[in-house]
This record gives sequence, structure tokens and C-alpha cells, in this order.
Amino acid sequence: MNAQQRRLRYEDYTRHILDAASQVRTYLAGVSKKEFLLDRKTQDAVILKLLVIGEAAAQILDEHGAVAQTQPDIPWHQMKGMRNRMVHGYFETNLDLVWETVQVFLPDLERKLQRTQ
Repeated sequence: MNAQQRRLRYEDYTRHILDAASQVRTYLAGVSKKEFLLDRKTQDAVILKLLVIGEAAAQILDEHGAVAQTQPDIPWHQMKGMRNRMVHGYFETNLDLVWETVQVFLPDLERKLQRTQ
């Protein structure tokens, strides 16, 4: 199987994003910010899902850029950028920013992507 055959559809990538967002909601159900900041396992799980979201956004930009351009309200580049910062500067991950992202940004992203499905 060559790279062209392995390429996922736009819908596959958005499904990965929505699935990851759903998992984050599950991980954080009933969890306060204080609890999150004290729980390394939950932090790691949430960060992993944010990496999945960022990687899917990067693939959408690379493989389906024309589609992404038709959705300027979805912050593809910011998702990719956050992923890159976490991967390459993991020792500097700002947990307050992670918390804000999943509490404010992620629900909005889910709503926007669900409208595209």
C-alpha cells in the first residue's frame, strides 16, 4: 500500500478530532481544575488527546487544505501549532493553558466540527 492509498479522508480526520474531544470530556467529567493540576495521569491522557487533535489538524492542512480553507472559523493552524509546541517543548507544557483549552476551546471546536459532518 502506498502513501496515497493510506491517506485518510477529511471526514476520517474530523472523526478522530471529535473522538479525542469526547475522550477528554470523559476524562474530565466531574474533575475540578485543582484536581486536574494534581493528577499526572489525567494530565497525560488529556495532553495525548490534544496531540491527536493537533496531528489530525496538521494532516487536514497538508492533505485537505482546500477544504480547511472553506472553514475559516475552525482554527486549524492553532491546533497544529499547539501540538507542535507540546511535542517539541513537552517539558514546558503550560497546564493552565491546557485546562483553558479543554474547557473553552474544545467545546466550541466540537460544535463547529459537528456542523460539518
